[in-house]
Amino acid sequence: MDSHKFLKHIPLKRFQDPPPRVAVLRLSGVIGGMGPLRSGLTLSGVEKSIEQAFEIPRLSAVALAVNSPGGSPVQSALIAKRIRDFAAEKEVPVLAFCEDVAASGGYWLACAADEIFVNASSIVGSIGVISAGFGFQQAIEKLGIERRVHTSGDRKSMLDPFAPEDPEDVTRLKALQAEIHGDFKAMVSDRRGDRLKAGEDILFSGEFWTGTKAVDLGLADGEGELRATLRERFGEKVQIRPITAPKSWLKRRLGLSALVADEGSSGLAQGWAAGALAAAEERALWARFGL
Repeated sequence: MDSHKFLKHIPLKRFQDPPPRVAVLRLSGVIGGMGPLRSGLTLSGVEKSIEQAFEIPRLSAVALAVNSPGGSPVQSALIAKRIRDFAAEKEVPVLAFCEDVAASGGYWLACAADEIFVNASSIVGSIGVISAGFGFQQAIEKLGIERRVHTSGDRKSMLDPFAPEDPEDVTRLKALQAEIHGDFKAMVSDRRGDRLKAGEDILFSGEFWTGTKAVDLGLADGEGELRATLRERFGEKVQIRPITAPKSWLKRRLGLSALVADEGSSGLAQGWAAGALAAAEERALWARFGL
């Protein structure tokens, strides 16, 4: 058969360029370890998903669906760096879409993207560092409880919640916070650059804003919903590929089984107690932003 006649019988669509593909990586929840029965966002928990996102053949972009009130600055930095490393290696652009909240460490994650999109009512910002706790010294005095602490090292019991607050401890804590805040500010300044439209005294005060105001301040590039924006950017035929993480219920069951196997009923009780405390801490982080 003549080659030209053969080619005439092959549908034209076989020779057309394949549709663009965008991987969607969901980064949702409090950042950091939350105990044996609850999972937060950590590098060890999401690194496989990050790798899978950037390994999709003929990839046009990676989209980050961010919904986090923050948490651990270390895990925020580790996750963001891993995303940036893959983006540079694969030469693939990254787009972030902020949902309810991208605040504190959640905004750190969003800054791993080349462009940031928000909903008008998203909560964005909170570029600062916070440390919170309780003082129980008066409570244990009323209960007649004697606190016994023995240390080797003058600062080993810093910020003991069962002792009166020490001004020197507070000074040391504020110095640590200033260092971490400096890293956060440097990351935002490096990633956003000339797009920032306000001074450090406003942007890095720890305040947070709606998505609309975040665009005005240069913390975000525009308003947009993930699917609609991707179709506008890459065409109606864009293939959106969600990256699915391991089922959380399976993680909880495995963690629960491990506690029972290792420590019996006492380990189970401790696990539930730790889970309850983690849930309260998680709830408090979301509540800071009215959610």
